[in-house]
Amino acid sequence: MSEQLTLSAETRERAGKGASRAVRREGRVPAVIYGQNKEPVQIHVEEKALVKALSNGHFMNTVVMIDVGGEATRTLPKDVQFHPVTDRPLHVDFFRIGEHSTVTVEVPIRFTGEEESRGLKRGGVLNAVRHEIELICDAAEIPDEVVVDLAGYDIGDSIHISQVTLPKGSKPAITDRDFTVATISGSAAGESAAASGDTGEDA
Repeated sequence: MSEQLTLSAETRERAGKGASRAVRREGRVPAVIYGQNKEPVQIHVEEKALVKALSNGHFMNTVVMIDVGGEATRTLPKDVQFHPVTDRPLHVDFFRIGEHSTVTVEVPIRFTGEEESRGLKRGGVLNAVRHEIELICDAAEIPDEVVVDLAGYDIGDSIHISQVTLPKGSKPAITDRDFTVATISGSAAGESAAASGDTGEDA
């Protein structure tokens, strides 16, 4: 489960490009907290702390407590804007959530069982159709990853979401189709061998 993160923040009295530039010159990043039918709150956070949080790879599916003057607000990051050249964070949107709110997050996929996949052992290639899966889950139980086990899959097989064991309490956000997560295809060498009748296995 993703760990909870806390970022200290200060309120911004002024909005606009000029005010945002002034904040950034001080090593801060403008941000906004919105949602739950409450007024948006303009804030800024320390750039170094934000960059460190972004580096963990799970920032967008991590519950972030925004501490403003000792008062904490539970949020989920919704958008981070980056400078097109320097990649410095320019602005962050935080969405207010309750402790057990139902949230939609994109969770990274990790493939396992490659050594037990017949297709991969025969020289097949794993084609990851998706690198993340959009899940609906409890805000207090956001998973770090979705594990997809490749054991038993052969060349030509497709792995659909219905065949994936999702983390407890999670369900796919896409429900109108059994979408493909990955396929195993034959390599060029393997396909040539198959065409010539040479499978590399004893008769």
